[in-house]
Amino acid sequence: MANEAQGKRFAVLVENEYEDQELWYPVIRLREAGAEVTIVGPESGKVYHSKHGYPAKADRAAADVKAAEFDGVIIPGGYAPDKMRRHQAMVQLVKNAMQANKLVAAICHAGWMLCSADAVQGRRVTSYASIKDDLKHAGAEWVDQPVVQDHNLITSRQPDDLPVFMAAILKQAA
Repeated sequence: MANEAQGKRFAVLVENEYEDQELWYPVIRLREAGAEVTIVGPESGKVYHSKHGYPAKADRAAADVKAAEFDGVIIPGGYAPDKMRRHQAMVQLVKNAMQANKLVAAICHAGWMLCSADAVQGRRVTSYASIKDDLKHAGAEWVDQPVVQDHNLITSRQPDDLPVFMAAILKQAA
């Protein structure tokens, strides 16, 4: 077990219909690397279910955390980002993390949260192909690559890209 993220603190966002692998792979990998991981949802203590029914309990509510508490924010995909962006506190957390130059990582459909947080204007990003137009309309330069890093923003396309997505996150966190 490596300690690439020892002492680092990450928020991993959650809402119903998250993509199982895109939430749990980062949570487990970050914990293995020594990071403190907080699952943040709209409501503290509420259990959210993945697209396949797997539960994830929110440790804290988005309205009760601040970007300054974390070294990074990770947004999993699935259909959860479309639900997340309906909660102003979740959008504001991402916006504040971007403005503070914190690491912000989004995979698959998580680009929807980046659009709602006004976080992609002039940025180079990737995502699941079906939301590339949304990202382009929000001002991003969309590319089809497994992982794209533009300063503090790391984006990835899909579950198959999780190994390179996490490698980029851990390198940035070190």
